Amino acid sequence: MSTIHDLRVPAPPTRKARVRFPNSSYTEAGRYFRAYAEEMALAASSIDAASLDSAAKILLTAYTSGARVFACGNGGSAAIANHLACDHVKGVRTATDLAPRVVSLSASVELITAIANDMAYQDVFVYQLQSQSAPGDVLIAVSSAGRSPNIVRSLTWAREHGIRTIALTGFDGGDASAIAEVTIHVDGTNYGIVEDLHQAIAHCLAQYIRQSRMTGDAISAGVF
Repeated sequence: MSTIHDLRVPAPPTRKARVRFPNSSYTEAGRYFRAYAEEMALAASSIDAASLDSAAKILLTAYTSGARVFACGNGGSAAIANHLACDHVKGVRTATDLAPRVVSLSASVELITAIANDMAYQDVFVYQLQSQSAPGDVLIAVSSAGRSPNIVRSLTWAREHGIRTIALTGFDGGDASAIAEVTIHVDGTNYGIVEDLHQAIAHCLAQYIRQSRMTGDAISAGVF
């Protein structure tokens, strides 16, 4: 089996003062899409290769040691956390020697609403971690602005209890960027673009780890 290699991602270019997108009106959907795609490409170029590499190593360590990985997010980021669990359980396992144990803390509306109703919404993720996690596990927190109290609270508790932490952030990163052990930051000011790239990052990490445990022939014959 091959091992994790350096990710060949171009160094992010120096970006001048961020301009919010959109900052003017568009009269054609096609023109808006082209501008959206250009803004997404610029935001994608800001993602730090070293952070991706660090996150991949943390996840591979968890997958080879039997540790559990938890993901969480609110709103669109909850959907990304749920999707991440799918790709990292089913996708990473396919044609490899890995059997990842990944759980989305955003997946159970029954549990989330019970905790929110009886305690507080800021506890919906940390309460689950307190019951299910152990030192050496990993928490992936997805938050565009990085300021949601339940995200910040879960990252803080996780770090205090020996759980490795990865944050996917955007805008200015918020408190989540400062708390997490590894932050993969998207320098974007549009929620759709930040969320699109968070989903792409989750896909990239799953596919990168998967192919790192496959032979060249299996990679060329496989579908990713």
